[in-house]
Amino acid sequence: MTRPPDRYSSFLVLCKHETEGVDYRIHIEDRSSHVAIIAPHGGFIEPATSEIALAIAGETFSLYRFEGLDPLRLHHELHITSENFDEPLANGLVANSLIVAAIHGRTNRDDPETSWIGGLDLPLRDRMAQALHCNGFAAAIRAKGETLSGASAGNICNRGKRQAGIQLEIPRSMRDALMADAEKLGCYAGAVRDAIAEFDLALS
Repeated sequence: MTRPPDRYSSFLVLCKHETEGVDYRIHIEDRSSHVAIIAPHGGFIEPATSEIALAIAGETFSLYRFEGLDPLRLHHELHITSENFDEPLANGLVANSLIVAAIHGRTNRDDPETSWIGGLDLPLRDRMAQALHCNGFAAAIRAKGETLSGASAGNICNRGKRQAGIQLEIPRSMRDALMADAEKLGCYAGAVRDAIAEFDLALS
């Protein structure tokens, strides 16, 4: 089953029809970090991605979340695809970051456990997959041409200083499991955060 197309082609169009604080909200914490963790489809758009992004960022990495506020609205109504996501605060934070990791939610399909890791930052992509595996989580690399690979140069995750970032697609069942178990969430977020921190040190 395919999802209906996005209602809005850009944030500029969305904000003409939706009300900030009623339909959506924006959280940004610029911590002058090399790293930005973003959840462009947070709140009720892709449930639990805001919370997972928050856990990964911890108190160190910069954090951005665009959140849908109405639990009864359908996914496509406030979803702006990553290639078109142009909210100005997000653009500014990403443009000033060396490392960008975008946290997304995917449907289970026939694999409710595996996080898909894509994006153009191939060394970090591989490191993150290994870190999740080492902590007991299923992870698979998404190569260019595969669904949800995050390999478009225009993808919000790839608009940082290095023009390469990470897109982490977490299935709904795994997101639900992480929300139900704080220890599991801490382990998952810690694995992702440690992979990013080690990579950040290697870049320094």
